[in-house]
Amino acid sequence: MCFSTDIIHGGHTAIIQKAAALGELTIGMLTDEVVATYRRFPVLKYEERVKIIENIKGVSRVIPQNTLSHAENLRRLKPDYVVHGDNWVTGFQRPIRDEVIKILREYGGELIEYPYTKNEEYEKLELHQREQLAIPDMRRGRLKQLLAMKPLINAIEVHSGITGLIAEKTTVLQDGKTYQFDAMWSSSLCDSTAKGKPDIELLDMSTRLRTVDEIMDVTTKPIIVDGDTGGLTEHFVYNIRTLERMGVSATIIEDKTGLKKNSLFGADVEQTQDSIDNFCAKIAAGKAALKTKDFFLIARIESLILEKGMDDALVRAFAYVDAKADGIMIHSRQKDPAEIFEFCGKFRAKDTVTPLVVVPTSFNTVTEEEFARRGVNIVIYANHLTRSGFPAMQKTAEIILTNHRAKEADDMCMSINEIITLIPENY
Repeated sequence: MCFSTDIIHGGHTAIIQKAAALGELTIGMLTDEVVATYRRFPVLKYEERVKIIENIKGVSRVIPQNTLSHAENLRRLKPDYVVHGDNWVTGFQRPIRDEVIKILREYGGELIEYPYTKNEEYEKLELHQREQLAIPDMRRGRLKQLLAMKPLINAIEVHSGITGLIAEKTTVLQDGKTYQFDAMWSSSLCDSTAKGKPDIELLDMSTRLRTVDEIMDVTTKPIIVDGDTGGLTEHFVYNIRTLERMGVSATIIEDKTGLKKNSLFGADVEQTQDSIDNFCAKIAAGKAALKTKDFFLIARIESLILEKGMDDALVRAFAYVDAKADGIMIHSRQKDPAEIFEFCGKFRAKDTVTPLVVVPTSFNTVTEEEFARRGVNIVIYANHLTRSGFPAMQKTAEIILTNHRAKEADDMCMSINEIITLIPENY
């Protein structure tokens, strides 16, 4: 059998007893990393989940399962039987079931399925676990936990409750592995755009915080907030403490001053970089204001954007780390990733610990695997839900106007049933 749950109820013990009656029962326990990419972040760690299962009557041993696919353990153990509930006959796990059947046929094993236990009380338990994950004190530290668990994590931009749900629930099954976004990025650009405002820090912090709160209300994944320049240091220390108290996991502030201009304009518009001493003082003040060790303050370096050169970027990076920044974001508007790779190589030659963050909006041909090999820890897809959503809405509006009815636009629209399914009735 394979297990992932950190909630054990009567349905689980009943199927375990049925499986144990067939012979010596081995449980493949999904690791924390697999569970986090398959369903939700586990409330209980792998070791604790193993101890619980080991102490259930009928279980002979518990072994790790490193992918959602059963293939590795099945080919190694060649069990006579695989036992599972029938909930995977349809839906997301069906390809996993098909693979299990194929492997069992290779050596004459048998799949035995029992009706999946549906019980309102069990569903309430799962809902309670999700609620636990949304509690600020539990949620805040999840980015730190993920960084300890995985060599690289990814985040996608969200700017509303519905985009938060898309980031929360979108899952892809590929080559026996599941993929989800690990975190969410609350972008000032996308928040401003969603409200029809220019990206010049026009939205005050209270407006930004309301958006973050709307997202957090319906999701459980960790949130990284775009802090722009951080504003005046005297204001920043209060704002960062508010983010921490809300359960946000990190904020990224950039080393520029004055009226904000989007970084992708580069040197084409007037942009002023802060002095190293001033920005280090802002980092130190922000760190001193924090109450926990879970919240990350990440420093974003604009030297490559402003064509100040690699040496300036590296000097700033090491200075910001010395000022106790929890991570470094290096940015570039070049489509060729060469300067990003050069920075990563030279930074990692001296610092192998501090998390590195990239936003590959321009250099978007690089895969996450390649970034990981270069020492990057966090990849942020910073504006893609906004950039994909607006063209689709605009096209739909044009089609309706052109045809004077809505029928021709139906193929571009999600069904109401799908939307209802995406939005939970209970939080």
